[in-house]
Amino acid sequence: MDQSSNAPMPAPAGDGNQRIMAIASLVIGILNLCAWFFPICGIPLGIIGVVLGVLGMKSVAQKNLAIAGIVLSAIGILLACANAIAGVFLGPQIQNIFDQINQSLAP
Repeated sequence: MDQSSNAPMPAPAGDGNQRIMAIASLVIGILNLCAWFFPICGIPLGIIGVVLGVLGMKSVAQKNLAIAGIVLSAIGILLACANAIAGVFLGPQIQNIFDQINQSLAP
């Protein structure tokens, strides 16, 4: 009987990097859910989170973490884009409201 067939397979050399990338993707995805208020922060963080998640998915053991990071980052990107679009269309109207309030408060 061949004893070497029962020996555990060694982990691939780059498995630690994929674990770090998957965890980083998840953390950045969580942070991105707070940063979407500022599209200048939310969109780049989301892109970084998605890229790290895709790179982290190469490890089968870390696939769930990577998918969670990708999903959270994608949600953050969508929210940041919606916030940016709303700011473009609603920004002048909100500015007019603040101008009217300032004029009514002026002595």
